[in-house]
Amino acid sequence: MADLGLKAGDRVLLLWSQPSSPERLKELAETLGALVGGQLSVENTERLVLSAHSASSYDWVLSGLLPDGAAIHSSELLEEIARIMTPGGKLVLEEAVTGSESNGVRTAEKLMSVLKLSGLISVTEMKTEPLSTEASTALRSTTGFQGNTLSRVRVSAAKPNYEAGASSQLKLSFAKKTPKPEKPALDPSAAKLWTLSANDMDDDDVDLIDSDALLDADDLKKPDPASLKAPTCGEGAKKKKACKNCTCGLAEELEQESKGAQKASQPKSACGSCYLGDAFRCASCPYLGMPAFKPGEKVLLDNMQLTDA
Repeated sequence: MADLGLKAGDRVLLLWSQPSSPERLKELAETLGALVGGQLSVENTERLVLSAHSASSYDWVLSGLLPDGAAIHSSELLEEIARIMTPGGKLVLEEAVTGSESNGVRTAEKLMSVLKLSGLISVTEMKTEPLSTEASTALRSTTGFQGNTLSRVRVSAAKPNYEAGASSQLKLSFAKKTPKPEKPALDPSAAKLWTLSANDMDDDDVDLIDSDALLDADDLKKPDPASLKAPTCGEGAKKKKACKNCTCGLAEELEQESKGAQKASQPKSACGSCYLGDAFRCASCPYLGMPAFKPGEKVLLDNMQLTDA
């Protein structure tokens, strides 16, 4: 058993099945106990699920290694073995296999697939040898298998380095990374061309333009308002109409005309006290019967007063 990699201090679980002889089981248990320093437990495969071992209890699980045993490792049994193994623990088992699956006897490929589905990794077939007469007889009696292609295969597997259901935070970034545009290489001659130092200001070869010389006498004259009007402004219509956002002065001109027309349409008072009310108005006052108002204000009657009248 030393070739399996067992060492002192490893916690080992030895699983056996019928019809293993007590003498061979005791001999194997003593050998393993001396190898690992007494850290050994022995359990029957049919009782393992009922034993309720704690999770991650054993570094090694050895099952079906007795030559006269005929263990069939069900999916439930393998899941329980994976549960009680420590993360990174090892499993070595032997099981009878056949060339074509029949009566519950699996092929070697099927056995390795079931081990993987139980959560184990690094599943490897170690060796294959003929099945002993005792094991073959017990297997045929238990399963009813009638074929002649039985053999014994040894398979090793391992538990991942984490517990089932363990979680770990992943640092993921789904944001699209926009590559930064590379700056074009600076041409030294171009940089020198656009550089103006203090020494250049005193250079007689540098001609600086006077900003006052950019305007001549005609540019400083105030323009004639008539020249600012558009050629077609107010033309082609019966009534003058200023353009939207008028800047030529037509809008102000029309506004002054409108105010003058409104003022001319108002009745003229001879006494100058008509706005005070009927008590201060004469018999021929044009505002007779109207309410008092401010001087220059146009008098308007609302609907209520018209209805009362």
